Amino acid sequence: MTYDLVIRNGTIVDGLGGEPYVGDVGVRDGVIAAVGEVSEGGAREIDATGLLVTPGFVDLHTHYDGQAIWSDRLNPSSAHGVTTVVMGNCGVGFAPCRAADHDVLVDVMAGVEDIPGVVMTDGLPWTWETFGEYMDALDAGRRDIDVAAYLPHSPLRVYVMGQRGADREPATAEDLAKMRALAKEAVELGALGFASSRLATHRTEGGRQIPSYNAAYDEILEIGRGIADGGGGLIQFVPDIPAGGYQPVLQQVFDAASDVGLPVTFTLVVGNAGDPLWEDAVTMVEKANGSGGEVTAQVLPRPIGLMIGLDLTVNPFMLYPSYREIAGLPLAERVATMRRPEVRARILADKPTETAMNPLFYLAQAWDWIFPLGDNPDYEPDAANSIAARARARGVSPLAEAYDRLLDDDGHAILLGAMANFQGASLDTVGELIRRDDVVLGLGDGGAHYGMICDASYSTYLLTHWTRDRASGRLPVAEAVRELTSVPARVAGLGDRGRIAVGYKADLNVIDHGRLRLHKPVVTHDLPAGGRRLDQTADGYVATIVSGEVISENGVPTSARPGRLVRGHQPAPTS
Repeated sequence: MTYDLVIRNGTIVDGLGGEPYVGDVGVRDGVIAAVGEVSEGGAREIDATGLLVTPGFVDLHTHYDGQAIWSDRLNPSSAHGVTTVVMGNCGVGFAPCRAADHDVLVDVMAGVEDIPGVVMTDGLPWTWETFGEYMDALDAGRRDIDVAAYLPHSPLRVYVMGQRGADREPATAEDLAKMRALAKEAVELGALGFASSRLATHRTEGGRQIPSYNAAYDEILEIGRGIADGGGGLIQFVPDIPAGGYQPVLQQVFDAASDVGLPVTFTLVVGNAGDPLWEDAVTMVEKANGSGGEVTAQVLPRPIGLMIGLDLTVNPFMLYPSYREIAGLPLAERVATMRRPEVRARILADKPTETAMNPLFYLAQAWDWIFPLGDNPDYEPDAANSIAARARARGVSPLAEAYDRLLDDDGHAILLGAMANFQGASLDTVGELIRRDDVVLGLGDGGAHYGMICDASYSTYLLTHWTRDRASGRLPVAEAVRELTSVPARVAGLGDRGRIAVGYKADLNVIDHGRLRLHKPVVTHDLPAGGRRLDQTADGYVATIVSGEVISENGVPTSARPGRLVRGHQPAPTS
């Protein structure tokens, strides 16, 4: 038997956008060894007749920094064909970090990424201090899929500056020199680049701005120089969107990247209403790239979805004193209590407390953009199905309609808050963006926002809604697969994966496209200390393969754990 694995008679979608064709794929020693007609046998063979065979998907924007330490499975991502994830995004993470600053980073991650503090304190061994030691801890672990990491800005700042860094004081010349040296070292040890955020809503659990917020241009520039000193890498950035648009914030990073010759990828969101500020950002990208830059806007191919529920972090009553009196009850008891007419009347007549400045509270009552999320989750819902429209049809208040819908399914019901990317209650604008060469897919946020967001399934959504189910504007399957594979791999500098060709890493999916279907997100309690998180699965993934080993069959994980740490840029095969 010449091959370890042979996938036979599948419809090969090469990851480059080429026309799909029927053929075989032979795998040996974790690498694709033959494509086309494979006459020799394999130790294992998969009949892929009538099925798609694609490269494994690459997700550029995740936060598995903790989960990759405490778990050997990186789901939901690995349940949706993803075989490589990049973490350290938004400039938050767990290294470098001195023992005295553990609480600072836990506070940052709890606030920015909705990871309960007890999950991190129980789940992380903190056997590292430097970024290199953290990478070694990742390297020592075994998991289902590959991980790669950016050097995160906030931990770096606190590591160099201590409390001054956490307090967002200006960095001194000495501080900047240290940051530059540590950035160089991080790249030499395998960081894919450097990540930062100056998004105003990225706050610690205590309500403070995160350490990287409003960092000066000189600081971004010196860290960028360190990345270049170490051999280069990608700058990942989350900009704030002030009233004047993206220009002031993005220009700083674009200028720094241009000065040191580094590529940039940044978060781009489309507002649901108001002036289309995203257009200015796209114009800036075009100008930067026209001047020799390498900039990509990163877009989620569906609404950025706030999950609203009684068993989740956010619901419309979270700041109502009458609801808070019962919020600590087990879900079944709480639902039974809320079904009592007098309790319903009292909560609906209540007013939020003064802490209603919490932006999540307002998002949880943006009734025109909130929709029931059923067993066949619809991420491009009809405006007539919004809580506001349903309330008008019933002749009740939107709050009453939301109250009743959240009691459905014995309180396990989930409402989708389409926070962004749903301009005019449509994904048409997103469809235009994801077709652009200067846009890359991302922002699934797997490994974070455990009780608020479950967008890591966007790969499955792209292959169902955008290539099969949408009434208009559908993508060809070959193009959708390209956007999930070779494009993000190229942006990240991972030239060894993302396509089906001889010599490339044998990360593959075998997919029954006609049967591919997303399930509704569900709450599980499988985090350290019994922590809660949202998970989402799918039908239609016949097999997902990492380095030639099958990690999942028909949606059921196997015992294989071939995933490894990817250290730094990976060259494309030469033969």
